[in-house]
Amino acid sequence: MQAMNAELLRRYDVAGPRYTSYPTADRFVDAFGEADYRQALIQRRASGPGAALPLSLYVHVPFCESLCYYCACNKIITRHHERATEYLRYLAREAQLHVDALGRGAAVSQLRLGGGSPTFLSDEELGDLMSMLRSHFSLVPGGEFSIEVDPRTVTAERLQALWALGFNRLSFGVQDFDPAVQKAVHRVQPARQVFELVEAARGIGFESINVDLIYGLPMQTPESFTRTLAQVNELRPDRIALYGYAHLPERFKPQRRIHAAELPLAGAKLAMLASALNAFEQGGYVYVGMDHFALPEDPLAVAKRQGRLHRNFQGYSTQPDCDLIALGVSAIGKVGASYSQNAKTLDEYYDLLSHGHLPVVRGLALTRDDIVRRAVIMALMCQGEVQFESINLAHLIDFESYFATELDTLRGMQGEGLVQVSAGAVQVTPLGWYFVRGVAMVFDRYLQADRNRTRFSRIL
Repeated sequence: MQAMNAELLRRYDVAGPRYTSYPTADRFVDAFGEADYRQALIQRRASGPGAALPLSLYVHVPFCESLCYYCACNKIITRHHERATEYLRYLAREAQLHVDALGRGAAVSQLRLGGGSPTFLSDEELGDLMSMLRSHFSLVPGGEFSIEVDPRTVTAERLQALWALGFNRLSFGVQDFDPAVQKAVHRVQPARQVFELVEAARGIGFESINVDLIYGLPMQTPESFTRTLAQVNELRPDRIALYGYAHLPERFKPQRRIHAAELPLAGAKLAMLASALNAFEQGGYVYVGMDHFALPEDPLAVAKRQGRLHRNFQGYSTQPDCDLIALGVSAIGKVGASYSQNAKTLDEYYDLLSHGHLPVVRGLALTRDDIVRRAVIMALMCQGEVQFESINLAHLIDFESYFATELDTLRGMQGEGLVQVSAGAVQVTPLGWYFVRGVAMVFDRYLQADRNRTRFSRIL
């Protein structure tokens, strides 16, 4: 692999999207609203039961008991657990409105509860939520049903209750095991606590355990993060999600509590990323792509080997490019060739539902060009390559003519060792994986037209 150097860092450590979708959510428009979303749902239903793939279903639970300073999620910090009761009532209303449009019992092969902290809900409330979802949708046998877990708020007994409710996958928010880092981000959770919970989850029978990590946090150093990586290898979760911290205090108020002087510089962040890639490779993990690792037998690693990997708003997935129904405040979904987002505040979310409206307030209907570029970007993000012929056949274009300007740019990146451009393909190199977001950005028409990238995190 070509050596990293300061000039390469300077040129490519720029702000850019994570490409959990294309176009990215910042391109959604207020002109896309409830009527457009309803039409997308109606079109899906009109395709007939045999024509549509099973749904993916995401439920956003915004509540957290305490504030993590790094968090950029839509959340509500409260210790008033009674607020969850009202929220669940409105979630049921939203689900019913979807049933009215889609019909009852639409198949769901992938369910994810995220937040916030879904485990803010009590066992009884989670039971009510799952019963409600099962009454509106059909959770298919063998599906992936996951829930994000805050290790500080669960016990082995709670994990047993989650299993009994039908969850078969867990995601633990760890971020870092170093006590100084935990204190700096206001998320103190002893490593021993996480190890005990993971051991309990395995004993219960959960099919997959994911651990979330973040590099680039305050007080982190390459040395301290190496220790965390060793602990994670010892923990041996089935999957690891590794995210670079995005410090955007002008957008996310909690991040203003983080002292910028305590953040590692770009070179240190790169060293952490390199250490992670090396540590997890040595630990037997497959580098799935950008921010995900998995054990070789995990379905995510298998999908990578077989060329079946996909990417959606939750990151890498084995789920085909299917429709995603998103319930809850601020939740983002995808139906057909459209994206949609719900109201971002509880007051607006509740008000719309109280008047019988689906709470969609913005979104985007994709153009043909959007769909072509999405296919290219997702191929790069998921497989690390794009074959011209496959794009040509799927979208009836001539790749080399359609993307002549982009290919010229990539040939420049080839000289820097980031990609290989051949007569029929673009291949991301091992060095290029560090900057795969930057490679994908070449095909982002919106980003090329609008150079304002301050709303995005830096690549490294």
